[in-house]
Amino acid sequence: MGRVVLDAEDISRALTRMAHQILETNRGASGLVLAGIPRRGVPLAERLAVAIEAAEGVRVPVGALDITMYRDDLRSQPTRPVGHTRMPGDIDDAVVVLVDDVLFSGRTVRAALDALGDLGRPRAVRLAVLVDRGHRQLPVRADHVGKNLPTSADERVLVRLAETDGVNEVVITKATKTDPDAATPARTGSSEGAN
Repeated sequence: MGRVVLDAEDISRALTRMAHQILETNRGASGLVLAGIPRRGVPLAERLAVAIEAAEGVRVPVGALDITMYRDDLRSQPTRPVGHTRMPGDIDDAVVVLVDDVLFSGRTVRAALDALGDLGRPRAVRLAVLVDRGHRQLPVRADHVGKNLPTSADERVLVRLAETDGVNEVVITKATKTDPDAATPARTGSSEGAN
């Protein structure tokens, strides 16, 4: 089953803290756009928008940024479902905050930057992640982190959210030899801390 490292209250506190950090860095909510990376980045972006609204009284726009066609492992795994990018209007000159559940290798973020570049030219792009588990393969750093969670390479970080999984928790499990994600850090559309 794994070890629960964040429960629902921990996740809520982390997102509230991240929302305040985003507002402080941006000096308010003006010009902000939150772009969730499917799958769990989208509900996390929605939750951040609610926390920002509670703190600032302004509802910031939220979108979903599908990165499927920008992944660097597309040739090795060509059959994967393509999602839909849904951005709330023009992102030119906006401050776009990419939101994801787990930061691992950095490859998902690289793909998200490529996808975002095809949509417009933001004034700035920042990264907010619920969990940073280390093991970077690319020079990527999150601007806003809910929890730094040192892990070993043979562990998986599972983020479960009520919107997608019916429960709010972050769990660390050991990857098994039969686990298709154990051998390679590739994102499969479920939260396994392999992005």
